[in-house]
Amino acid sequence: MSQLPPLPSAAAPARARHCLSQSRRAETLSAWGLVLPAFIGFALFYALPTLRALQISFTDWNLLREPTYIGFDNYVALLHDGKFWNGMRLAGWYVVLNIPLQTGLGLGLAVAMDRLTKSLFVKSVVLLPYLLSNVLVAMVWLWMLDPVLGLVNHAVATLGFERQAFFGDVDEAMLTVAGVNVWRHMGLVAMLFLAGLQNIPRYLYEAAALEGATEWQMFRKITLPLLRPVMVFVLVTSVTGSFQIFDTIAVTTNGGPLDSTRVIVHYIVQSAFSFYKMGYASAMSMVLALAMLLYTVLQMRILQANESDLA
Repeated sequence: MSQLPPLPSAAAPARARHCLSQSRRAETLSAWGLVLPAFIGFALFYALPTLRALQISFTDWNLLREPTYIGFDNYVALLHDGKFWNGMRLAGWYVVLNIPLQTGLGLGLAVAMDRLTKSLFVKSVVLLPYLLSNVLVAMVWLWMLDPVLGLVNHAVATLGFERQAFFGDVDEAMLTVAGVNVWRHMGLVAMLFLAGLQNIPRYLYEAAALEGATEWQMFRKITLPLLRPVMVFVLVTSVTGSFQIFDTIAVTTNGGPLDSTRVIVHYIVQSAFSFYKMGYASAMSMVLALAMLLYTVLQMRILQANESDLA
């Protein structure tokens, strides 16, 4: 008569649970080890300064004497400040000029690189403008677009057209600033979209081609839906970054001509360090931060950023 195998010990499941618990604990510690440096940097350079700015926003402080607590007076004052609302309007107008073109060109570049070339040199050239300093880019374009000595205006005059003021014209200044920043940032946008494109399974396109789908149909029905998480990231970071534009304007127009480029961040910096109204500038920065937070939450909910069609 054959002998039955021994029954598993009652301690075996307990040992398995203990090993699993240790493994999860090790993974958790490893995850915290990787996240901790970024978390410390965020706390030191973002969270704490934000809390300090919130505190200052309730005071009247000119940097030369002790802050005086005035409650919500700064927030009430900005509601009636025409320059504040004009700065918000100009920042919104800059976003309208900048984001659609920057996103469209970046997506087009990404699709072209994905289909036509895998060259690292091409990717480096596309990304190069973003790696340059914003101040350096602004100075180079300011020189190139100079009405008298600029290369661009020299070419325009050679072709028989009238020279343009670009940064010096009320109607052209914001368009020019937007054009400079589109040139600088579309390479980064293209790299982000390219990373998303390379994660899309190729068999989806092969199956669609066998069904007779055109390139446009595959782009609209496959590429765009599967790029939604990347699109959300690009739009959220691009819009919030565009509302905070400062350095290009500070170098090229300094808010002019006639306040046509005095966007909200430029007005905040001017209020803080030219007019010494630190409390009022902090209040404006808090309102801007709240607006950007609301936009981010709304955008992520509308585009369902926590879901992926690849699932």
